Parts: sequence; C-alpha cells; structure tokens
Amino acid sequence: MTTLAGTAPLTHSATLRRLLYEALAELGHDPATIYRRTNQNRRLVPPPMEGRLSHDEAPLFWLAADALTGDPDIGLHLGEVMKPRLLDVVGYLLLASRDLEQALRSFLQFQHILAGGFVAQLRIEGERVCLVLDLNYRGFGPLRQQMECLVLLFIKLLRLITDDDFQIDGLDLRHVRPVRIGEHLRLFGLQPNFAAEHDALWFPAALLRRPSRNANPELHRVLWQHAEQQLAELVENDLLNRLSYLLEMRLGRADCSLQACAAELAMAPAALQRGLAAQGSHLRQVREAIQQARAHALLQGGQAIREVARACGFAELSPFYRAFRRWYGIAPDAYRAKLLLEKGE
Repeated sequence: MTTLAGTAPLTHSATLRRLLYEALAELGHDPATIYRRTNQNRRLVPPPMEGRLSHDEAPLFWLAADALTGDPDIGLHLGEVMKPRLLDVVGYLLLASRDLEQALRSFLQFQHILAGGFVAQLRIEGERVCLVLDLNYRGFGPLRQQMECLVLLFIKLLRLITDDDFQIDGLDLRHVRPVRIGEHLRLFGLQPNFAAEHDALWFPAALLRRPSRNANPELHRVLWQHAEQQLAELVENDLLNRLSYLLEMRLGRADCSLQACAAELAMAPAALQRGLAAQGSHLRQVREAIQQARAHALLQGGQAIREVARACGFAELSPFYRAFRRWYGIAPDAYRAKLLLEKGE
C-alpha cells in the first residue's frame, strides 16, 4: 500500500526474532533456512543484539511459518517452548515493578519500543481486567500464528512476574476459529473466543494488586528514564506518523472518526486534536492525504471506481467524486484513463 509522504516506517525490537530463532531450533527446525525461504532465499544475518528491524516485514515469516514447518499450530508450539527472557529494557521494567498493575502500565507506556504496531490497552471492567494486545501491520489482517505465539509468551512473562500466580479466565483472538482447537485447549486451559474485536487476555482484577518479590523501586525509576530516552529516539513514534499508519490500516475497513482513532491510540479525542494542532495538522488533513495517495495507486492499477471509493473509506460514489475532483481537478474515471494512457495501455 502507498505510504503517506513524510512518514517514517515502523520498526520493532530484535528481541522476538532472537527468541524465535531459539524456539525454531528447539523444535528441530533450522531457523536460518526457514527465514531465508521466507525472504525468497535472500541471504540473512542473525538478528542483531541491538538495533531495530522493519516492522512490516514480520508478516512474511508468520504467513509462511505453518507451510514451511509443516505444523498448522506452529505459533502455539513456538510459544510453548519459547523462554520469556528479559532481553530489553521493557522486560526488566516489568520485573522491577511494584505489582502487576505497575508492570502492565510500564508495558503500555513503552510498548512501541517492543513493536511499532502495538496498540495495547488495559481496561478494568469491574472484577475483571481486559489486556488488549492488538498488533497491527499495514496491508495485513490479524496474524494467527504470531498472536497465538505472542499470547503464550506474554502469559509466561506475567507468570514470571507473579511467581506463577497469573492465570487467565478468558482469551479473545481476532482471527477465525481454526478447524482443530485441541492444542488451544491444552495450552490455554480454555476455549478462546475467536473472531473477536481484539486480541486480549482476561483475568481477575485482584491480580493487579499482586505484589512482586522482584520489586525494586530505585531500579524501576532508572529503567523508566532509560526507556523514555529510547522511546524519544524513535522518530516513528511521532503522533502524526502513528496516526497516519493507523489510518492506512483502518481506511475502508473500520471507523476512522476522531473518537475511534483516539481510542485506538489510547488518547482522549481532545488530546489527539491538540497534539495534531501542535504539529500544524488535523485529522481530516491526514486522512485526506492517505485517501488521495491510495486512490492514485489503485486507479493506476486499473481498479474499478467503486472498489477504489470503498478502499478509500467512501460508502457512496458521489462524495468520492466530489473529493476526487477537489484533489486532482478531474473525475476519477478520466484520471484513470490518463494514467493508463501514460503507461501505454
């Protein structure tokens, strides 16, 4: 898909890649061969101990993992053998936290150090807590194998923090229900709710107050400062950039109103407006820039006008035509004919 001009591509920590290499080897697979085949046999180097990886390249592995390994439940089995090692500042922050709630709020504050596409949230609903772990990629829907692996790994990490007291009493997954769920029942101890609105763990709210034996307030303070510095160095976390990425994913598929975008970014609508205004922008301007770029790309590919309108978030053709004339000065069908003529078709 077309990227909004001026936006920075999202990245993620190399932590999960290193854990995946180890887990693949433990399951009897050659990780270098699998990753090379995933990337069309390009020569790859082992994941770096430091540095960042391209966020939107991750789906290449997860979409091919089951076919390359011959295991339809490879995500679950990777998560089962994966060790919840504390390989970055976020992991150490969780371990040094006062209790589970502080650990989770530390994760939420610095989630984008782990992965630029995280839109995780903590929702306390009476006696239960919903920890949303949505992880999004431009041009891809929910990745079953990745999320099932990530959920198991996250549960292990929360058990490590709570001396094995952490237990879920519900699990929501955005992907559709697989044909067989025996491994889900074995590993999660319950049947997940598939095709849900979010990828989320549910657990008793009482666990939030569970103190940690590893709590170290002074170390937590130092680690927090270090994490703030790391986060500030990631240009991609600029509000305008993150909103642009979110709109590219939601446009034509989900609500792109101020309220919906603010909720996904864990912000109040007024705070989102103020943040954009401080950068000399507003939601409509960002949304229209993405719509304009997408319309150009799809028309250049010869797609039908109605399909282009829908992909740009227009339910009806008439408002699409009006917007398009404002952007390009001519009707979309005339613009498409012009583009195809320039290509010599």
